[in-house]
Amino acid sequence: MLSILLSLNLSHLGLWASGLILVLGFLKLIRLLLRRQMLARAMDSFPGPPTHWLFGHALEIQKTGSLDKVVSWAHQFPYAHPLWLGQFLGFLNIYEPDYAKAVYSRGDPKAADVYDFFLQWIGKGLLVLHGPKWYEHRKLLTPGFHYDVLKPYVAVFNNSTHAMLDKWEEKAREDKSFDIFCDVGHMALDSLMKCTFGKGNSGLSHRDNSYYLAVSDLTLLMQQRIESFQYHNDFIYWLTPHGRRFLRACQAAHDHTDQVIRERKAALQDEKEQEKIQNRRHLDFLDILLGARDESGIKLSDAELRAEVDTFMFEGHDTTTSGISWFLYCMALYPEHQSRCREEVCEILGDRDSFQWDDLGKMTYLTMCIKESLRLYPPVPQVYRQLSKPVNFVDGRSLPAGSLISLHIYALHRNSSVWPDSEVFDPLRFTPENVATRHPFAFMPFSAGPSIFMFLAGGGLAESFQEKPPNQNPQCESIRSRTLTVLPRSVACVQVNQLISQLSIHK
Repeated sequence: MLSILLSLNLSHLGLWASGLILVLGFLKLIRLLLRRQMLARAMDSFPGPPTHWLFGHALEIQKTGSLDKVVSWAHQFPYAHPLWLGQFLGFLNIYEPDYAKAVYSRGDPKAADVYDFFLQWIGKGLLVLHGPKWYEHRKLLTPGFHYDVLKPYVAVFNNSTHAMLDKWEEKAREDKSFDIFCDVGHMALDSLMKCTFGKGNSGLSHRDNSYYLAVSDLTLLMQQRIESFQYHNDFIYWLTPHGRRFLRACQAAHDHTDQVIRERKAALQDEKEQEKIQNRRHLDFLDILLGARDESGIKLSDAELRAEVDTFMFEGHDTTTSGISWFLYCMALYPEHQSRCREEVCEILGDRDSFQWDDLGKMTYLTMCIKESLRLYPPVPQVYRQLSKPVNFVDGRSLPAGSLISLHIYALHRNSSVWPDSEVFDPLRFTPENVATRHPFAFMPFSAGPSIFMFLAGGGLAESFQEKPPNQNPQCESIRSRTLTVLPRSVACVQVNQLISQLSIHK
C-alpha cells in the first residue's frame, strides 16, 4: 500500500514539475517575443538586408564570413543597418564616425547579451564591468599602466622577440614560406607571462603551453557561440559538444591562473621574498593587483584577482598576436614600405643592439605602417553596447533606451566616405596633417591605440629580417576568419628571409 501511495506521489510530482517547466518555458518565450518586438520597433527607421525567418543574418554570415559581408552591406546601407543573430538578438550595426561618436563618447554599458558569454571564462573583469564597479577596478589597475612601470618591460619584450627570431633564423635558411602566427602567439604569451607573473627567461613550460592552447580554443569557441543563435542559451550550450569543450578549456585556463596566484601569495609570506620583489627593476602585474586597495583599504578578492589576470592575459595576448601577424603580412606585401621601416629602425639603433623606451617616439614611419595595418585588420573587429538612455544621430534618426548597438570597427575602417581607396595600404594616411583633419572616431583599432609591444616587435623584425609574400601556395592565401579578433588563419604563411648584411639577430 505504501509503495502504491509513493508511486502516486512521485507521478503527481512529475506532472507538477512538467507543468512548471512548460509554464516557465512559455513565459520565457513571451519575454523573448516582447523584447524582439521592442528591438525591431526601435530599428524601424533603419533599412537593412533581408533576414531569414529563423536565423536572421547568422546563416549568411556563417556561409560567407562576417567581415567582408558586413562591409558589402555597409556600402549598400550608409551609416547603419539592423543585424540579427537569430530572431531574438538584434543590434543596430554602425560603421560611421558620427554614429560612433554619438554612442561611444558616452558611458553606456556593454551589451550583456554578448559579454555575458565571457563570464564563465574571464569572470567580472574590466572587459565586462561597467558603471561604478568599472571605475573602481580601473582606478585600482591604473598604477600597472604607468609609464614608470611600463618602461622596464621594454627589455622583456626585446628578449621575447629575440627568442622568436632565433627560431626564424633556422627556418629562414630553407627559403620557404612558414606559418608565423603560432610563433608570434608564443612570443606574446611569453612576454605577458613575464610581465604578469614574473616568469623567468627559461621560456614557456608545458603548463604555459597548455594555457596558450586553452586561450586559443576559447577565443574561437566564443566567436562561434556569438554567431550561432542556437548556442545563446546557457543550459542548451553546456549540453552540446562545443559547450563541454568550452568548459574544459575554461577549467584549464583557471587552473593555470589560480596556481600562479596561490604560488605568488605563498611567496609573499616570506619577508626575504617581499624584499626581493620590492628591489626588482619592475613590478609584475600580479604584484600590483595583490597590493591594490580601494579607498576603504579593501583588497581584490581571489575571484576578482583571477578575473583581472585572465582578462589581461586574453586581451593582451590575443589582440597583440593578431596585430603583429597582420602587420608582418602587410610588410611582406609592400616591400617599399618595409624598406623604409628598416632604414628608420637601423638609423635609430645605430651601434646599439636593443631598443630603449625613448626610441618609441622616434619610429614615425613604422608607427604609420602599424596604424595602417591596424586600420585594415583591426584586432577587435566589433564591440557592443546597450543604450542606457536614448541617442539621437546626426542624420535625425534615433534609438530609444534599451536598444543594442554593434560598432563594426572593421567596416568603419573601410568606410569609403572617410577613407578614400579604403582597401589600399597607405601609411601616409597617418601623417600629422592627415590625422588633424580626420574625424576623431574614424580610427578605433582596439577602441584604443596600439601597444608598445607591437612597436618593439615590429621594429625588431624590421631590423633583422626581410618578409616576402607567401610562395605560391593556395593554403597561404589571405583568409579573414570569423573570430573575436581578426586572426589570420593562413595569412601568416609569410616567407621570411634573413638580411644578407651586417645586420644580425642581436642576443
